[in-house]
Amino acid sequence: MRFIPVSCSEREEMLETVGAASADALFDVIPSDVRLDRPLDISGGMGEIELSSHLEELAGRNRHAGDLVSFLGGGCYDHYVPAMVDAVLSKPEFFTAYTPYQPEVSQGTLQAIYEFQSMVCALTGMDVANASLYDGATALVEGALMAARVKKRRAFVVAGTMHPEWRETLATYCEAGSYELAGCATNDGRVDLDALRGMVDETTAAVLVSSPNFYGNLEDIQAVSDIAHTAGALLVVSVNPILLGVLEAPSVFGADVVVGEGQPLGNAMSYGGPGLGLFACRKEFLRAMPGRIVGRTTDVDGRTGFVLTMATREQHIRREKATSNICSNHALNALAAGVYLASVGAAGLKGIGEACVAKAHFLREELLGTGRFSEPWHAAFGNEFTLRFDGDVPALQQAMLECGFLAGLDLQRFDPSDKGLVLFAVTEKRTRGQMERFVEEVASL
Repeated sequence: MRFIPVSCSEREEMLETVGAASADALFDVIPSDVRLDRPLDISGGMGEIELSSHLEELAGRNRHAGDLVSFLGGGCYDHYVPAMVDAVLSKPEFFTAYTPYQPEVSQGTLQAIYEFQSMVCALTGMDVANASLYDGATALVEGALMAARVKKRRAFVVAGTMHPEWRETLATYCEAGSYELAGCATNDGRVDLDALRGMVDETTAAVLVSSPNFYGNLEDIQAVSDIAHTAGALLVVSVNPILLGVLEAPSVFGADVVVGEGQPLGNAMSYGGPGLGLFACRKEFLRAMPGRIVGRTTDVDGRTGFVLTMATREQHIRREKATSNICSNHALNALAAGVYLASVGAAGLKGIGEACVAKAHFLREELLGTGRFSEPWHAAFGNEFTLRFDGDVPALQQAMLECGFLAGLDLQRFDPSDKGLVLFAVTEKRTRGQMERFVEEVASL
């Protein structure tokens, strides 16, 4: 943004044009009791050396993930990012690129997006994938809205075990009244199938469920799929992409749309963002998909080329014909995911998933062995699990923070009825020694 100085005469002319007696009159609509009646309390400027030292001092008050052993999860995970990822991302050809509108000068970016789409299809077992949406929550919303377009229905049923922030995002979109949203009850840490069966009917456009769910538990996707399809609704499944290296693809159970948060794929936690929305579906829904799709073609000389095959965002076509108003380009995050998947490969991704699951099961049993935790339910889980702590959870977290641990996610912050529940996540970075030391510290409380 560039500020252009104006002369006194120009300012007076501008005020006259808008019908204001003075610049202060422009703010008359703001109540006087909330308006600042003094100059801003801003100290004088600093030289570069002083400013650099000041910023370093401020940054030093934080403790970054590298300083702590993290068992936090709930959508953002402390996975190892291979050095190759940042090396490729830092190339100026990618780092400064925006939406590749001109294919003749954007072949590298377009090919990278195409490869990312292909990898997402391979992971999810779906026919087509787009690139890209803001994050997992907006991908979930776009899956619901696409189902409404396809089925010409306006009601959604979302599992109560879906991430509460994702459900809140979906509720925000539905708040205007164009869509109806109902949440299905939970039963022992999973969606209540009997309740779901009674809620889904001929008005339902989509049933939305996640597996693993917010509590870390694996849902019975086949049962949910049968309920949705019997009523003629689409099934939208949210997944953890890392665990798709060891779990069956959602397509096996009849998923129509697969969404997810792509942060675990080579993207740093970075204070919680930016994220990467994964979105894949069956090919018959291609023209109803949000976002854009890069396709591979052949030019007149027989050479392979890449182009934006489908671009149905609102800045590309008439607004009333658009499938989505999400416009920001998250291709750099998608590139990180693509480079990550290419660097670890299929066998590597499977190994990472197996390590996360095995270590999560080890930590859970060790924590239960301390006598400070109990299991609120018994269900199959992936790399996250929920336990009930017999004391004050915030006090536990503070004590563990002082010992160098991020001790899970306090679920009471999302739902008062979940008081005492703690969600733990374990990634391939956690060592046996770290987990045993964490268990010892918890047991000593």
